[in-house]
Amino acid sequence: MWTTARAMRARARAFVAGRWDSGMVTSEYAMGIIAAVAFAVVLYKVVTSGQVNAELQAIVKRALSARM
Repeated sequence: MWTTARAMRARARAFVAGRWDSGMVTSEYAMGIIAAVAFAVVLYKVVTSGQVNAELQAIVKRALSARM
C-alpha cells in the first residue's frame, strides 16, 4: 500500500514538473520529417523558379564584381 502511494506521489511530482511526456513518439517524428521535407520541396521550387533564380544570379554577380 505504501509503495502505491509513493508511486502516485512520484507521478504527481513528474506531472507538475512538466516531465510527464517530455519526448516525441515515433509517429510525431514521422510527421515532423514529412513536414520538413514538404517545406524543403516548396522552398526548392521557389528558389529554382525563373524569376527568383535570375534575381539570385544578379545578386551574386554584383557581389563578385564589387570593388574593395
